[in-house]
Amino acid sequence: MNRPNPSRLKPRKAPQQARSAATLEAIHTATIQVLISEGVARLTTARVAERAGVSIGTMYQYYPHKQALLFALVEKQLGTVTDFMLAAAEQLRGRDAETIAEGLALAWLNAKTSDSEAFQTLYGIAAEFDLQASMGRVLRQMAGEFSSLLATAPDARFADRDAVAFMLAVMIGGSVRMVLDAAASPENLSRLRQELPRACRAYIVAAQE
Repeated sequence: MNRPNPSRLKPRKAPQQARSAATLEAIHTATIQVLISEGVARLTTARVAERAGVSIGTMYQYYPHKQALLFALVEKQLGTVTDFMLAAAEQLRGRDAETIAEGLALAWLNAKTSDSEAFQTLYGIAAEFDLQASMGRVLRQMAGEFSSLLATAPDARFADRDAVAFMLAVMIGGSVRMVLDAAASPENLSRLRQELPRACRAYIVAAQE
């Protein structure tokens, strides 16, 4: 699959004022609406501009083409998932290490299996893009947050807390992505919801000194 170079997909400019931010949000919302109603093949910047109530010139101020617009929404989705995990981590601070591991697994699964039609639509087009840099950034952020969170566990005894946090992030992220990409049946998602927290809990127990 030929994936566009991420450097060619960046927005032309970022909103500097509230009005510009509102315009950008209208464009994003309109894009989701067109994707859901007509599919990615029929999505064009002209259709999005019409749905958003903006001129095509305004569209091009931000996004030079359709791929740049879709890439922006996929990256925005990654940011939404990250924000969800940061909020979940705050709720887990100070809990025991096993509860933290289990809670993080469930939170990530909840974030990635949202029943939102918009979320599922964007997840379906993410494979069109080279997300290596973006996913690497998310992994580093999550591993750092997990390490900070495990440091608050009163019972935690790790020889290398950062390594444990990294592995926990890889286990959670990799397991969820594998199922969503290859076998996202209701049965498998139910099985994942039951077994992933258990696996993470067992890993945390085994990783302690």
